[in-house]
Amino acid sequence: MVWKGVSDAVIRRLPLYLRVLEEVKGKESSISSHELGEEAGVRPALVRKDLAWFGEFGKQGVGYDVEFLQDALRKILHLEEPIHMALVGVGSLGHALARYNRRRFLEDPVFTIEPVALFDVNPKLVGGTLDGIPIYSLEEIKRVVPEEAIQLAIITVPADAAQKVCDALVEAGVKAILNFAPVQLEAPKDVHVANTDLSLELQRLAYYIGV
Repeated sequence: MVWKGVSDAVIRRLPLYLRVLEEVKGKESSISSHELGEEAGVRPALVRKDLAWFGEFGKQGVGYDVEFLQDALRKILHLEEPIHMALVGVGSLGHALARYNRRRFLEDPVFTIEPVALFDVNPKLVGGTLDGIPIYSLEEIKRVVPEEAIQLAIITVPADAAQKVCDALVEAGVKAILNFAPVQLEAPKDVHVANTDLSLELQRLAYYIGV
């Protein structure tokens, strides 16, 4: 289910709340909006406002039941069951991201995003595996994505190839894309694209070196 009217800024904060709840689970049975906000770096009023979009989860004077809220957030974020993910571009960055996410899925029971397919143009890589994940050619996106029920993808290809890759993923049925290529991608309204430009982030951070 996707709640109408909820901004992306709200959705971006939900995983922060979930991470805090996962860290305190087993230590505390309840948590206040002040405690949750402090650990997530968010004002308590904003925590309450964010959660109110999805229902009533807390009790005045008591706070939120940690386990109940954790389960609720996992359902809201569609993380109750494994989500199959693909990665396109097995260069240095793609290699590192694939291995990291593979380990997280295998070692962390609450991380349910499973990398099941990698794609690349390098004939030396195609047909092989990376940490047990098969590597396919780009031409196989159309076949592999529906066969593996892949819903989410990461793009780590050069800028001039990113839009073509995005189009192929969308056509195959992918509904959410995390783009590391230094270019803004165009996609249909029902496909969500998040852009992460590492170079821009480093240049932004450089500003604070002189503060």
